[in-house]
Amino acid sequence: MDAPIGHFDNATPAPDCLDELTRPVADAVRHWSGSVPADQIVYVETDPQWADTAVFVEHYGQELLERSANCVVVAGKRGGETTLAACVVLSTTRVDVNGVVRRQLGARKASFASMDTATGETGMEYGGITPLGLPEGWPVLVDSAVVDLPYVLVGSGRRRGKLLVPGKAFAELPGAVVLEGLGVA
Repeated sequence: MDAPIGHFDNATPAPDCLDELTRPVADAVRHWSGSVPADQIVYVETDPQWADTAVFVEHYGQELLERSANCVVVAGKRGGETTLAACVVLSTTRVDVNGVVRRQLGARKASFASMDTATGETGMEYGGITPLGLPEGWPVLVDSAVVDLPYVLVGSGRRRGKLLVPGKAFAELPGAVVLEGLGVA
């Protein structure tokens, strides 16, 4: 099959290649519900050495820069309690952690979670974290610009491979909150 965006050697509907995904991501695809059919989520095989956005678009096509999103784990703290959340923003922006995220989580302080926390809590590889298959109850903060795109390239849970997901599907993820200005230039 041809990928809906980008130029990849191998593109497969995600439900047909669950073995390529981490367990939480495969479970999310397996139990997918929403207005977007699961077979519209596409897995593309990529080389892990090119997983980081800047190197990735250099190798797979500069046009993907405007259609790629990053998913980062943040920790909001208030009164000794920590709330973990995921933030999904276009790769051309950065997460407004100390503004939008802190207010949305009702935290006194917010910061990026450590690598060990992010990977340990999600069951995903660092550099491949995706909003599909996150722990139950996590807020998933999604920039409105991500939802507006026909397809978005995001991690697959591993550094090898990416997912191409219809933008509107991000608004339907468990715990999703679509926010204006989450990603800032």
